[in-house]
Amino acid sequence: MTVRRRAVMAAGGSGGVGGPVKERFGTLADGTPVDRWTVSAGGTRLGVLSYGGIVQSLEVPDRHGRYANVSLGFERLEDYVSRSPYFGAIIGRYGNRIAGGTFTLDGRQYHLPVNDGPNSLHGGTKGFDKRMWDVEPYAQGPGTGLTLRHVSPDGDMGYPGTLRVRVDYVLTPRGDFRIQYEATTDRPTVVNLTHHTYFNLAGEGSGTILDHTLRIAASRYTPVDSTLIPTGELARVAHTPFDFRTAKPIGRDIRDAHPQVLAGSGYDHNFVLDKGLTGTPQHAVTVAEPVTGRVMKIATTEPGVQFYSGNFLDGSLAGTSGKVYRQSDGFCLEAQHFPDSPHHPSFPSTVLRPGETYRSTTVHSFTAR
Repeated sequence: MTVRRRAVMAAGGSGGVGGPVKERFGTLADGTPVDRWTVSAGGTRLGVLSYGGIVQSLEVPDRHGRYANVSLGFERLEDYVSRSPYFGAIIGRYGNRIAGGTFTLDGRQYHLPVNDGPNSLHGGTKGFDKRMWDVEPYAQGPGTGLTLRHVSPDGDMGYPGTLRVRVDYVLTPRGDFRIQYEATTDRPTVVNLTHHTYFNLAGEGSGTILDHTLRIAASRYTPVDSTLIPTGELARVAHTPFDFRTAKPIGRDIRDAHPQVLAGSGYDHNFVLDKGLTGTPQHAVTVAEPVTGRVMKIATTEPGVQFYSGNFLDGSLAGTSGKVYRQSDGFCLEAQHFPDSPHHPSFPSTVLRPGETYRSTTVHSFTAR
């Protein structure tokens, strides 16, 4: 059973601090209850599910103060369970692809579920996007939000080690959406956590994102083979459709006959951020929507970001607005380590060992101009 609700705030929104407020969103087939938590601060309102840690709504104002939900998603729990393309979810243990569903660590080979052609994608057939998370109000520092916890047992989806994961969703007083990840393990393993929100800054269900302008501070990207696995090359973006160093509309070069655009059916590539891996979040991406004036800036500690232009949205899914999502009606910008890093020693390492703590932070800042 699912409780249906409006996902968009009334005009005027919420400029102060609100929540967290918990309500029942639905029930899984085994009887497990799924809650929806709502929190607001600084003009931003966030709706989060205990299933998958899913951001079910993210509401921000335009240049006239009118609110819209800029995150694609569903009204019904059943849709998230049965057919979601990772809408709004926490991704783990390993975001993006691992070639052949295998990797070798310390001389031992591990086998993962294959769920994307010949490869393992986003943690396998039952990754963190399909798990229940323990949720409580965030109480570790400034801002208001939620703390989500999950324990992934040794051998889960083939990965070694018991992994204890904490993800904080924090709204700052100015309305920035901050995602903080931590993880520890009792055996050597690989970890690459990320988040899979599909954005449309005009509002979900409003149509194409191809007129959004995008700037990515990346001089290189990782070309892929026919199954979207990196070749190992760090290719220059200069003089290619992948050059977003100066802001341009997403749709400007998306129909280009460049072999990599053809390989991804659009953009579905990891960009190598010029800033590299950093201890604190550094600005890397700016997206702007011309009609509403909404602007989103992304700062991250991660060395890469996967830009996905919604190529496989095909009109078969209807979102919270009741409108169907067609190709390029949303985009993802997944801050991450590089895909398939276990097979590429030259890539930044994703190995986590006992006694170490995995930490990563990504901040989404919203304004309107």
